[in-house]
Amino acid sequence: MVDYDTHIRRGHPVIFSLIILFSIIELAISAWLVSRFNLRHDYLSLAVRDRTRFLLFTSCWTIFFSLFYFALFLHSPAGGIMTSVLSHAVFLVLTWIFWTAGAAAITAALGGGLNCDAHFVYCGQLNALEGFAWVVWIFVTFALLVVFFRGIAASRRGDGYRGSLVA
Repeated sequence: MVDYDTHIRRGHPVIFSLIILFSIIELAISAWLVSRFNLRHDYLSLAVRDRTRFLLFTSCWTIFFSLFYFALFLHSPAGGIMTSVLSHAVFLVLTWIFWTAGAAAITAALGGGLNCDAHFVYCGQLNALEGFAWVVWIFVTFALLVVFFRGIAASRRGDGYRGSLVA
């Protein structure tokens, strides 16, 4: 059987760093848009305004908890309930639901993206908001799949889902 522990020890900080980085970018874009919408009331529709606010929340959620799990994993990757497969799975499932809802909602509100030749207000920023939401969704989906497969490995070695990501 192949030992994936070294890959998990190297990959966890990498994927969580990417999730944090792109969530910070999404936070910056959504926070700027929300501040403009609140100041000028020049949003395209109520749907765009509300979905941008939801993506702001989702970005904050992701940054806070990803930093928490990142630090815990660096501190003790093989021990503790907070670095277990179950804990990671619960966090990543909730985060995946938030990003799926947010990315799909802003995509639907924008009709799949805006054509900036039509001179929509904040066109480039809204397209970037949509694009980065899908990028973060891809990284969270990848992390969730890895945790799922590590959960299978943990249950096979007898630890169950309370077992750590690395043996």
